[in-house]
Amino acid sequence: MLNIGIDIGGTKIAGGVVDENGAIVEKLRVDTPIDPVALVDAVVDMAEHLRRGHDVHAIGVAAAGFISRDRSTVIYAANIDWRNEPLRARLEGRLNTPVTIENDANAAGWGEYRFGAGQGVRDMVMLTMGTGVGGAVVTNGELFRGGHGIGAELGHLRFVRGGHPCGCGQNGCLEQYASGRALQREANAIADEGGIGAALAAVRAEKGAIPGPAVSRLVLAGDPGALEALRRVATALGEACGGFQAVLDPELFVIGGGVAQLGDDLLVPVKLAYETSLPGYGERPVAEFTIARLGNDAGLIGVADLAGMER
Repeated sequence: MLNIGIDIGGTKIAGGVVDENGAIVEKLRVDTPIDPVALVDAVVDMAEHLRRGHDVHAIGVAAAGFISRDRSTVIYAANIDWRNEPLRARLEGRLNTPVTIENDANAAGWGEYRFGAGQGVRDMVMLTMGTGVGGAVVTNGELFRGGHGIGAELGHLRFVRGGHPCGCGQNGCLEQYASGRALQREANAIADEGGIGAALAAVRAEKGAIPGPAVSRLVLAGDPGALEALRRVATALGEACGGFQAVLDPELFVIGGGVAQLGDDLLVPVKLAYETSLPGYGERPVAEFTIARLGNDAGLIGVADLAGMER
């Protein structure tokens, strides 16, 4: 059975025809239009292109935002002018094929659970460290979505009272301290401090602000300033995971997103902070930590699988 998965990103829309084993049979990427009407047109055009020559059962679409419990409506999307957008009905009316809508982090988490790093467990938490922090929770083999469909927004846990302002309208959210953007902020702060930040300061002098890829390159080269920036961000994530463990008790934490490409340089301080923040540490089972395996394809694979299961 083949399904189509389409993952709407901030700059790119990625789509693919996915088989029952999570393998991508055909893949396509296009730029994300700014206009919401043009965006729907782009999704329709991509789905039409992908299903040519394939017997497609259902179509799944992943998007950042609050998605209704019945996976039909985008209640709110911060980066798209959608408010109570009946996206499923709009797409089904044009494609004449069953469509499922899901939050992008949930879709990625489900993809990792079914076909990636989460295979073999029943309870898993995925955290994606990109521009923000996305979250997905699988409990007893099912995707947790909450009473209104918008649960598992783990990046918007209040982490610091009165902390940095967040795009969600609150202050002190976890994603302001444990994301790729937070890593850049810490790197710039360390550059300003001098001392171990000499290499970071040199990059800042050249570019004005230190870009994320530059921080990653310095981390992999073992630069002490970049490693300290990563330690600060990883510590925030690990401390939050200690709290998530107390509430959700997962067997496994899967870390994805661009920052996860740093591998053990990220995981070692995350696990240390997790252990020191976990209630009853030493007297209870603890979770494993691993890096996500499916990369940028996790969302389209996951939402294709969800669409097939729902229909």
